[in-house]
Amino acid sequence: MQFLPIFLLGALFGQLMADSGAAHSISRWIVGRLGHKHAIITVVLACSVLTYGGVSLFVVAFAIYPIAIDLFRTADIPKRLVPASIALGSFTFTMTALPGTPAIQNAIPIPYYGTNVFAAPGLGIIASCIMLGGGLWWLRSRAAAARLKGEGYGRHVEAEAQDTQPNEHDSAMSQMPLALAVLPLFLVIAVNGLFTYIVFPGMDLTVLADRFPNVSPAKMTGLWALIIALVVACVTLVVSRLGHWSNLKETINKGIFGFMLPLFNTASEVGYGAVIASLAGFAIIRDAVLNVAPGNPLISEAVAMNVLAGITGSSSGGLSIALQTLGADYLRMAQEAGISPELMHRVAVMAAGGFDTLPHCGAIITLLAICNLTHRQSYLNIAAVTMGVPLIALISVITLGTIFGSF
Repeated sequence: MQFLPIFLLGALFGQLMADSGAAHSISRWIVGRLGHKHAIITVVLACSVLTYGGVSLFVVAFAIYPIAIDLFRTADIPKRLVPASIALGSFTFTMTALPGTPAIQNAIPIPYYGTNVFAAPGLGIIASCIMLGGGLWWLRSRAAAARLKGEGYGRHVEAEAQDTQPNEHDSAMSQMPLALAVLPLFLVIAVNGLFTYIVFPGMDLTVLADRFPNVSPAKMTGLWALIIALVVACVTLVVSRLGHWSNLKETINKGIFGFMLPLFNTASEVGYGAVIASLAGFAIIRDAVLNVAPGNPLISEAVAMNVLAGITGSSSGGLSIALQTLGADYLRMAQEAGISPELMHRVAVMAAGGFDTLPHCGAIITLLAICNLTHRQSYLNIAAVTMGVPLIALISVITLGTIFGSF
């Protein structure tokens, strides 16, 4: 229930960005600056900008796909690399590592650790550079290998009709000024930071604790800041495009209904986790996980998050289950070991974004369906950029955090 506003506002914001033309304007601007010669980088950066600004992963995939296939076809890069390029920009560093990202995964640890979405910013930036650099290296090396074999874009007869189908919103989208399109994304990060570091720290919130005994303001301000930022961004989008909406009511309805699937997916997984945690046998599993590395809770936490995210096929679901059942234990272990909650937050989120993209992951299945491709054609490259490289980044963050602490 405490994450419901973020799910709802995130889905609404993504739909507003898509239907207002903002997402299209931003992606087209990036394409115009980088061009077809840098097709892979262009797609990755376009996805990164939109997801870091708070646009839903699925909205980004639908918005970028038509642009991606045009770029890849012109550059004669195999279409099978399109899903991995979208995944690198949407499912990795902008979801788990970049400080301030409004992704739900980055918000889930807040009430458990009393942190905020900017937790361990230095380590998050280092991890993001590793994920982006490593992922781009992999994709460009695969494209170069395909070029040597003379593979090319490939024949996709059945998909071509859909690939080239005109978008009914293209004419409206292209008219949105870039500055106006970028403004909501900037507001999500700026307003979030403003309330996190300036407004809430300067307020006396003890009256809330007195009136609502079950609420701990110190642990909730991170969530409140994100909610306020998303509300401001949504209102700004609606007001700034007054007179340009084709059907604002329909857009809002689609955004509101769109939040239900991810919300109930996560809710069902949390319910599943609560049932498992109530079983007598769970004590054995809990003790085994907590004792993976008795002297370093970061390693234990990383293992637990990866395993549960892999089992559920969901980073948010696995993260929710793990923190609901083990969050208090990890916070206690971290305090005993002198490890900051901010570092625990960042490691938890990054670990949940590791094995969550196994073949049964709903996001991967949806992405491949959007791209009209199969697991056999594209999954190996998706796994390399969403599991292989992020695992290296996670190990790097744990190593640096163990040596130098949170920064």
